Amino acid sequence: MNLPKHLLPTTVVGSYPQPDWLVDRAMLSKSVPRTRMHEMWRLPAEHLEQAQDDATVVAIRDMERAGIDIVTDGEIRRESYSNRFATALEGVDADNPAMIVARTGNTKTAVPRVVGKIKRTAPVELRDMQFLRQNTDRGAKITLPGPFTMSQQARNEFYKDEEELAMAFAEAVNAEALDLQKAGADVIQLDEPWVRNNPDLAKRYAVKAINRALQGITVPTVVHLCFGYAAVVPGSSKPAGYSFLGELDDTIAEQISIEAAQPRLDLGVLKDLSSKKIMLGVLDLGDPNVETAAVVAERIRNGLKHVPADRLVVAPDCGMKYMPRQVAFGKLKAMAEAAATVRKEIG
Repeated sequence: MNLPKHLLPTTVVGSYPQPDWLVDRAMLSKSVPRTRMHEMWRLPAEHLEQAQDDATVVAIRDMERAGIDIVTDGEIRRESYSNRFATALEGVDADNPAMIVARTGNTKTAVPRVVGKIKRTAPVELRDMQFLRQNTDRGAKITLPGPFTMSQQARNEFYKDEEELAMAFAEAVNAEALDLQKAGADVIQLDEPWVRNNPDLAKRYAVKAINRALQGITVPTVVHLCFGYAAVVPGSSKPAGYSFLGELDDTIAEQISIEAAQPRLDLGVLKDLSSKKIMLGVLDLGDPNVETAAVVAERIRNGLKHVPADRLVVAPDCGMKYMPRQVAFGKLKAMAEAAATVRKEIG
């Protein structure tokens, strides 16, 4: 294990800005794709993997240079946090999508159709994890889309209900997670933003699906919740609290990751997660300016009023994919400096 021994370790939620020479960022900024968006990549297929590898090294080095303790591969090879894994499974038809109402509730979005039994026939992110492990000696985290969220981002035309669909996705995620653990992942994170969108459904079976997805995983695990990318969902439209949070205390995940800086979340809610470590969002990704280390340190101290230092992990609110790279780097550097400052204070 390459995890840091000190208090208040720093990490990222997952994604880091992809370079302009790799993706068409204007196209990327329009949506969070559920189906494949091959036209987003600027390179022909025969050069794409090498280019993605190079951009991944750049992302890893940026995180290391900024002082991040637990890095990811920046999710550089992904068009979105979920579509690469979801569309690689058997039983999923991404070529003939269905249209459903988007998470924001006002536009339609194209989603894959589930037309047969969901099966993971081959690893999807295994090479990503191996590449990350070869290119850093820091703690290495990899992220997977959560089963509940994937079930909400698809049109079910095969399973008897959405719960059965979520459990099928959970089995596929679990098979992948076990392989990622073997490949050297120090931390495995599930992204489950949709539990907040549909809390009634989530209350029925999200915990069961998450627990199935994490079965047999012995490295630290995280469930990440957020209100949506700042670039896509402005802060003014974000609620001040989570409609599905305390329930996650019943998951087998070690950590719960929450967006707290941009929505100015009342951290009193953290008392509902007394058995968990909290990965606390302390960088407002809706703010185009780089926060000072002093501002970020104050957010960390605020977290410490509700969670003891040995249960707090410091992170941005969400993935940084949609930001200019120099801003993302500056924010991570300020966060690492802030964590170091507060670490000294608490001795």
